Amino acid sequence: MIEVKNLTFSYGKDKQALHGLDFTVDDGEIFGFLGPNGSGKSTTQKILTGILKGHGGYASLFGQDISTVHTQDFFKKIGVLFEFPYLYANLSAIDNLRYFSSFYPAKQRRDVGELLEKLEFKADFMKKPVSSYSKGMRQRVSMARALISSPKLLFLDEPTSGLDPSGAVLFRRMIEEERKKGTTVFLTTHNMLDADLLCDRVAFITNGNIVALDTPKRLKEQNSDHRVRIEYLYQGRREENIIEIPELERGIPFRYDEIVSVHSEEPTLEDMFIQYTGRGLS
Repeated sequence: MIEVKNLTFSYGKDKQALHGLDFTVDDGEIFGFLGPNGSGKSTTQKILTGILKGHGGYASLFGQDISTVHTQDFFKKIGVLFEFPYLYANLSAIDNLRYFSSFYPAKQRRDVGELLEKLEFKADFMKKPVSSYSKGMRQRVSMARALISSPKLLFLDEPTSGLDPSGAVLFRRMIEEERKKGTTVFLTTHNMLDADLLCDRVAFITNGNIVALDTPKRLKEQNSDHRVRIEYLYQGRREENIIEIPELERGIPFRYDEIVSVHSEEPTLEDMFIQYTGRGLS
């Protein structure tokens, strides 16, 4: 679906943003592209969506070189959710979506009302101007805009930004549903929970270089110290013990009356990002 070889980009002399990126994204994969601000992730997404021209190296979508493809049919297969909503503030959700859907063939368009209902958009705001919406409501309309054309390839930039926990769960469920239809998803985010729960593979990028690329599970397992923390009750006291997993396989090596909890000491995906890049995600 996506193939990138030795991708470079410069914003001018001494402003090299990308230093020869190499990666592929398979059909139907949710691929996480994670990095702190200024790392090159937004530049990469803008190149892949055709917004930014003048890159070096090779990048293709659907098997076609993006530097030579300029047809409407090509870009009609792509949906984009930008980090900041691109909506007409004086128009309602309904009018915005009807306008944007008019760019696509009728057979490709999704029903505006059904899509907003699925995104749990408040019915009494559907005909009110976007300027009166909260950030979370605008995010729902932006997601609807990205999905309105039934895209084969979906670029999502910070999709759960501005959403409350239930809204974030809803968005993750919808992203999974799109993947089940065969849609490929390229996800850029600072949200490690989104990346861990959704992504088949993640790439860590910093200073214009990819420093790690694997499944979230393998990245964590490869850097785990293979220990578990056990909390238990013994003779009326609550205690805890950390033991090696091979030791646990032979049985719990201490006395206890009741096991309260067992927690893996496996690192988090954010721990891994900081380890590989030396930087946090903000």
